Amino acid sequence: MDEHHPEVPVAAQAAMSYRQSARRVLQIEAEALTALIGRIGETFESACALLAACRGRVVVTGMGKSGHIGNKIAATLASTGTPAFFLHPAEASHGDLGMIVRRDVLLAISNSGETREILDILPIVRREGVPLITLTGRADSTMARSADVNLDVGVAREACPLDLAPTASTTAALAMGDALAVALLERRGFTAADFARSHPGGTLGRRLLLRVGDLMHRGERVPRVAPTATLGEALLESTRKGLGLTTIVEPDGRLIGLFTDGDLRRALEAPGDVRRDRIAAHMSRHVKTIDAELLAVDALSLMEAHKITALVVVDAESRVDGILHMHDLLASGVV
Repeated sequence: MDEHHPEVPVAAQAAMSYRQSARRVLQIEAEALTALIGRIGETFESACALLAACRGRVVVTGMGKSGHIGNKIAATLASTGTPAFFLHPAEASHGDLGMIVRRDVLLAISNSGETREILDILPIVRREGVPLITLTGRADSTMARSADVNLDVGVAREACPLDLAPTASTTAALAMGDALAVALLERRGFTAADFARSHPGGTLGRRLLLRVGDLMHRGERVPRVAPTATLGEALLESTRKGLGLTTIVEPDGRLIGLFTDGDLRRALEAPGDVRRDRIAAHMSRHVKTIDAELLAVDALSLMEAHKITALVVVDAESRVDGILHMHDLLASGVV
């Protein structure tokens, strides 16, 4: 037991200490971010203008922890409509500087503003006429004074109790990078569909890029019978195609009805042997349909709204193009 708090077990005291430390860190970093708000002014607008006017790519660089932040900023810019990549400043001095061309803009990050690896490449970059934006914690630093625009991301203190480990300062730099990326995104009118095109493997990409026609069953995989078919024949077709339903179509392919497992259950409740009945007597005539060019996510909304698991895909003349099943949406990751 602790001599100051004998009633509190050691493990509980440790937990309290962890919580206090975490709250202090978050408080310090929150204060650092709040301080940035007051610095958004003409210099920020100038930085945005340089980035928006860039006809090449935004080259982001930083050393150490600032490099990790730079990697994230470059990725965020690239995924929100501003072509960008990260360049390691040490590698730049050994050949990779050739990646930067006159059409580019260099975005350099350094809390001290005196990072040697970045300072080594600045004379060449400036000689090539490449615009320079810096994110530093010191407005009087060499990097800040060399820049076309310097954004002040300085913090009163680090969250580290030794005031050494980059914590609040890296958080501030990351937030400023996000502010630049989002400001440019809004300026360009970047849409969710634009975002999806650079994220085709992600959930959002699938939801905004996949269309009904990309997922539906086509051709011979679509169950179809004529209205003169018997219920037994319709059931065989439904079983053979494995979708739990069959469309009923005219000779020219126009949809006139749908027969599902639900219709089968209702038919079996009727007296007598219904297997030889014409399917037209048991099919559903009010069928939910969709166009192949609509987004798969729209099909999902339609299915959920009507509590159904499949849609018939038809063309402008009501001819059957395909079948989209909920299982297809699940398999594609749209759901």
